[in-house]
Amino acid sequence: MPETRTALITGASAGLGAEFARQLAARGDRLILVARRKEKLEALAESLRAKHGTEVHVLTGDLSLPETPAMLLEQVTELGLHVDVLINNAGIAGPHLLEDRDWAQQQAFFELMIVSVAHMCHHFVPGMVERGYGRVCNVASMAGRITRPAGANYGPAKAYVIALSKELHVLVSDKGVHVSALCPGFTHTEFHAAGGLDEMKRGLPSWVWYDADVVVAEGLAGMEAGRSVQISGRLYRIADVLARSPFVRPLINRTRR
Repeated sequence: MPETRTALITGASAGLGAEFARQLAARGDRLILVARRKEKLEALAESLRAKHGTEVHVLTGDLSLPETPAMLLEQVTELGLHVDVLINNAGIAGPHLLEDRDWAQQQAFFELMIVSVAHMCHHFVPGMVERGYGRVCNVASMAGRITRPAGANYGPAKAYVIALSKELHVLVSDKGVHVSALCPGFTHTEFHAAGGLDEMKRGLPSWVWYDADVVVAEGLAGMEAGRSVQISGRLYRIADVLARSPFVRPLINRTRR
């Protein structure tokens, strides 16, 4: 009988994180769910145990705090487990770099969106390399692929996550470890309500939106297949190619002026 894999999912209390938990539980993985909201994690854990008989551990932690990744490593070790599958999903829309003047808020955003992703990989990927097996999905965004005149924080942060994933994959793929950046476009989750973006969502046509289960399924498939970047949704795969075309890029840049 094959060994049960252990998957750690950050930002697991809602949205894509909760959907990762549902799909990984359905395939038989043991789960470690991480988020700030313990009540929501416990409710999700209970539903997964009931439906799939899944072993689920709940750890609370705020990844905008520098000490959290090391704390999570210590807690996983105390459980007697090691992480085979790491899903770095925790994230927020974040502040505007120029308009939001509280620098502490900016730093907390950088810690959550950039530093914690590298920090979690720093702690958990070496063990994967030693064991000769590992899977990492770093949830990025199409905002990291296509430059746009937004708040100069979210897109650049996701661009770093993509670059990190690509280089890590090159570094460890020959050791049985796949590292993949998942790049969704507009996805139906609680993300937009939490970020105060409901009005923006209502102003967009329905055909640009994908369901979370589709995005997560493609992300897991891309990770297993060893793709360092997985763009989710046919629409966004086409948009990505067009945005990088030497014929289309000048037109995009002209519309931004």
